[in-house]
Amino acid sequence: MRRVCLTLPTHRACAGTIAAVGEEAAYGARQFGVEVHLLVLDSSPAPVLAEHREAVAALPPSPGVTVHHVDEDTQRAFLREVIGRSGAAEPDRLLDLMLPSRVSYGACTNRAFLIAQALGCTSVHRRDSDSRYQQFDGESVFPLHQELTYLGQQADAVRETANRSKLPPGSEGRRVALTGGSFVGEMSVDVAQISELDPDTYRELVGLSIPEGMPEIWREHLISASFRGAGKTSFDGDRTMLAPISPMRVDMCNIGIDHEVYRRVPLPPATDTIGSDYFLLHLAHNAELPGLQHNRHIVNFHTEERRTDAGFLAYQVRFAKFLLAMAYLNAVYTRTAAAADALLDAEGHVRASVVAGFVRDSVGLDRAEVVRRLDTVERSYHRLGGRYTTVADALTENRSRLLDEARDDMADFALLMDHWEALARASAEAGLAVNR
Repeated sequence: MRRVCLTLPTHRACAGTIAAVGEEAAYGARQFGVEVHLLVLDSSPAPVLAEHREAVAALPPSPGVTVHHVDEDTQRAFLREVIGRSGAAEPDRLLDLMLPSRVSYGACTNRAFLIAQALGCTSVHRRDSDSRYQQFDGESVFPLHQELTYLGQQADAVRETANRSKLPPGSEGRRVALTGGSFVGEMSVDVAQISELDPDTYRELVGLSIPEGMPEIWREHLISASFRGAGKTSFDGDRTMLAPISPMRVDMCNIGIDHEVYRRVPLPPATDTIGSDYFLLHLAHNAELPGLQHNRHIVNFHTEERRTDAGFLAYQVRFAKFLLAMAYLNAVYTRTAAAADALLDAEGHVRASVVAGFVRDSVGLDRAEVVRRLDTVERSYHRLGGRYTTVADALTENRSRLLDEARDDMADFALLMDHWEALARASAEAGLAVNR
């Protein structure tokens, strides 16, 4: 029986989301006859962890669904075993990259990838703690429906069932590597207030995420589309497109990834950096791997923590670090885009060693470009004033560390890539015997 991993990484209270994702898991098992492993990767503090244990225990038993609620102690024990089995020469460093003490959007998803390997799953389906499902005709609109329909299927075999197809020539025989939808509702709180306060400053900041040399008309389009998801449209019936998925059109709270992708290449383990978990979306798009874009968008909302002074500062620093990281990531994306399907081997799988070489080369990027970016961000926050001045002061105070981390994060990513396929194999050998 086909096994899939529906994962919810979290470090904050989200009992309601656990219940909702539990319903999606039951739907997938019931409608598609698959074995769904619902994986809650929990890095929450003790009181919240206890709430989540109660929420998991309250999930009604459902045929075909196995629930795994895995706290950080259990995750660490699993990773130690896997790293040991892999024979890695620097086990402690790898453990730090897989389970850092600070928030890492890439590392939490990497842990889901390895645990999915241990569970024998053929795909990972990620949701986030600050999301809900749309309703249509009294029923929840679950993205898992489209993910299970298309993911891993040969593109040519399912082309007629999609509403539209824009497959590049020669890719028809490849498997659908990604499925994705976006979000509707609130724009990202990290940048929404900036856009409202000063549209010009917003364009300047978000423009730092766009590759240099982009024609101005496309640059403005990408800036306008960034962080906005699918707007406020409501689901009124399925619409799908079979094509390499643009990372601008989907969100990581609404993604399904085939194991042939994630067992070869991980995500950057950068800490306190939003957007670092979109690497595989860029890679799959640039390699011209078939994807399925759908309109089963998730409803976005923001927890109260995001609106506190501490939460505000933390997320603005993560946004700033993202803008610094993009100097390095865009250098990699430029090369993967130029390589296109030459990134793939004869069987249509990503050649991880080639991608690792691009990542490693990016570490040598002229630091002056990253310094220029940080100067721009600091000026922008001072211009915004108010509590954004606190962010600017924090960036100035930690300037040297932030510049070093932006570079070192890419070196760490290259190191993890060197060991990743061995870790994936070791995970499959280790297995996982944790549930509820």
